[in-house]
Amino acid sequence: MVVEALLAYAHIMAFLMLATFMTSETALCRKDWINSAVVHRLVWVNLLTLVSGLLVLLTGLARTWWGVKGPAWYWSQPLLHAKLTLLLMMLSLSLLARRRYLAWRAAMDAGGGLPPEAEQRATRRLVMWAAHLMVIVPLLAVLLARGVGTR
Repeated sequence: MVVEALLAYAHIMAFLMLATFMTSETALCRKDWINSAVVHRLVWVNLLTLVSGLLVLLTGLARTWWGVKGPAWYWSQPLLHAKLTLLLMMLSLSLLARRRYLAWRAAMDAGGGLPPEAEQRATRRLVMWAAHLMVIVPLLAVLLARGVGTR
């Protein structure tokens, strides 16, 4: 039972890290706040978002394998697959945003200016979609943990 508690703790902490860094990224990625320093900061905050997302994935996988319910139970649950799908969608959107941040930084370091406003808005939209998807994941987790909609 101690292993189950530690796995749950690690998973929750990883998700809190993800929420923290995604919140920071959404706050920084505002057109009114974009400047050279913010672009450099976004590259790092986005990296922390991606690392946190990877930790969420790894701790979640650890729970399915070493948790009390076991892999047969977890992997037969549609809610687990929904959680995984949403997490992978979030990370994909964050990766797309990362490519843009890196391009912005490279352009600025080469002497160019800030990205066009339309590109800033489009990138913020990616980040906001990821953040909104993140809100659904804990709901699915609670339903799965309570046996709602399980097989």
